[in-house]
Amino acid sequence: MTSLTPLAAQITTDLGTRLAAEQKSAEVTDWAARVGWLVGLALFIALVYWLMREGWKWRGTLQGDLPELPDAPEEPGAARLTMSGRYHGSTTAGQWLDRIVAHGLGTRSRVELTLTDAGLDVVRPGAADFFVPLTQVREARLDKGIAGKVLSEGGLLVVTWEHGDKLIDSGFRSDHAAEHTEWVETLNHMIDKSSDIDQSSDTEGAR
Repeated sequence: MTSLTPLAAQITTDLGTRLAAEQKSAEVTDWAARVGWLVGLALFIALVYWLMREGWKWRGTLQGDLPELPDAPEEPGAARLTMSGRYHGSTTAGQWLDRIVAHGLGTRSRVELTLTDAGLDVVRPGAADFFVPLTQVREARLDKGIAGKVLSEGGLLVVTWEHGDKLIDSGFRSDHAAEHTEWVETLNHMIDKSSDIDQSSDTEGAR
């Protein structure tokens, strides 16, 4: 078998060099495309985040007529029930997707709930605390979803309360879900008892 002539050897070498250069060029091109794709994705995510934030601010502006949330009284009385868990948000009563964001009600957070004869004290680390007087509580129930958050059936304690001229549903989830039933029963019993006292006072006043 004859050996390659110098010309053939040179051609082979040039061809190998060219192929290597083309491969390297392709690799550089691929990296450029990947970087461009990542930059585009980052810009898209930033745009979506900005639109969500603007929508949140706009919703808060529309809910500007909601009065300031009441603070807990200095002496609320002895605790009937306490709960540690999460606050999942508030919505217009009966409309589980109509989130209320005014006064920090739209911020999900950890929560410490305390129920007294005065009402429901909502303490939220890292978010605004608020207090719901018992006279403004209308109902307590078990539910599975609020403000876009869906859990298992009965996984949420939902308290309906009146603030200003608006009925609000607020959703809570205890670290121990078995506590929810006791909260519902106790709250509804206190609401019924308070209503009976009010009706009795009205009747006596009419006399």
